[in-house]
This record gives sequence, C-alpha cells and structure tokens, in this order.
Amino acid sequence: MTKVSDIYTLSFPHAKSVLVSGDIHGEFNQLVFKLCVQYSMRDTLLIVAGDCGFGFDSPGYYDEMVKKNSRRMSEANNWIVFVRGNHDNPAYFDGRTFHHRRFVAVPDYTIIKACRHTILCVGGAISIDRNYRLHKWEEDNRRTHQHAVLKDTRLSRHYYWADEPPVYDDAMLSRINESFAIDIVVSHTAPTFCQLLSKRGLLSFATSDDTLLRDVDAERTTMTDIYNRLIHDAHPITHWFYGHFHQSWHNSIEGVLFTMLDIMEFREVY
Repeated sequence: MTKVSDIYTLSFPHAKSVLVSGDIHGEFNQLVFKLCVQYSMRDTLLIVAGDCGFGFDSPGYYDEMVKKNSRRMSEANNWIVFVRGNHDNPAYFDGRTFHHRRFVAVPDYTIIKACRHTILCVGGAISIDRNYRLHKWEEDNRRTHQHAVLKDTRLSRHYYWADEPPVYDDAMLSRINESFAIDIVVSHTAPTFCQLLSKRGLLSFATSDDTLLRDVDAERTTMTDIYNRLIHDAHPITHWFYGHFHQSWHNSIEGVLFTMLDIMEFREVY
C-alpha cells in the first residue's frame, strides 16, 4: 500500500487477472471457495463491489475467516479487495482496520493498480429497508437483553449504519486527476442513467419512510456527478462495474461498458 497525496493506493504487480464480484452478503467462505476451487483461479485479484457483510458480527469473526482461508488463498496466490456497500459498517473500510496480506477492505476513492489497469473504487448506497433494519435491531436487543458494548464501539455489531450513502469528494477527484488515469470504476451503486431504473421495488418501503425516494435519487445523482467529473477530466474509462441491485445487466453507454452484477456473480476485467 502506498499513498499519493493522501490517496489510498494498492498495487498488485503479480496479479495476472482481475475479477469483479457482485454482493456477497457475508458469504466470505463461499467466495473464497468459488474463486480458488470452483473456478480454480490463480494469480487473481478479485474486487467485491460492496455489500460484503462487515459489521453484522464481531471483529473476531472476520479475523477467523481470514485464518480459515489464508492458506487456500496463498497457495493460489489470490487476493480479495472489498469495496463498501450499504450493508457494511464503514468503520471497516479505512484500509487499516481490516487489512491482511490476502484480504483488505478499502476506503472510498481507493486506486488499485493491477494488470495494466488503474481502477477507482467508490462505495456506498442507500438501504431501502433501513427502517426495518433499525426496528429489527431494537426488537432483537429487547428480546435477548443484549446491552454489552464492544470496547471499540466503531466496530460494534449492528444491522444498519447511517453514514451509508456514497460521497462526492471534489477535492479527492482533483488529486486523483493529477496522478492517475482511470480506466475502470468499481462502485456499489450506479449513475442515474444505468439500470436499475424502475422504482417499483422501492414503493412498499417508501410508504413507511418519508425520505427514502429522495435519498435514493440523491444516491444515484452522486454517482452521476462522479461519472461526469471523470469524463470532464478525460479519464480513459472503458468499464464500470457495480452490484447493489441483485440483477445482471450490461450496456455500452457513450463508450463505457456498464456492468451490473448479481449476487456472487463474477466478471473478468479485460
């Protein structure tokens, strides 16, 4: 890991291929099995496009996951980078809290260098079921009388984190433009002009959440603003990968191939 003007940067000079995965929702062991055994990938960097599942268990759970899978990952010489989703505790995504030789959760606006690609990672989205998650958390705590708090409260278990949306960081984009030429973007959600466009699935949640539709519109607009800034700065973007919507879709829009990934769906970056 290196820093260029406070830009978090990772380089994988020994990777021979790059894959992007859709949401995994805590299925870390299945992810490693699919990568290393089912697909028999070697010398591969896998980037998870959000909703990884960090924060629903104690920090020790994730450390044990690393111990369980490190040998398999090392023998295959693979690496997994996790991008922040809305179903993730942002505290894990600072590049330090969860940083292991074969696994790392990265901050928003991380730059990854691998296989002659320069990849920008931007996390975050809105949980359309956020009210349900908050009520469920309170209900479960009342039922089980769980009031213990971890010493590091940043990493306390929860079902929802209020600082989940993507953030447009103009200063960071300016610094990135000074040092990098982005050709790949991996995000959790997508610009407004990409699928999923229908709001049909939102309406049932919006009846009990007065600001949901507005907040979802703001989420997508943030990603459009990032896209417009990257295009304005003449970054040579060819591909943009994202998850979040639990469906598959791809389309070329103004020379950029946008690819929406379903849960645990893999796509190779060429």
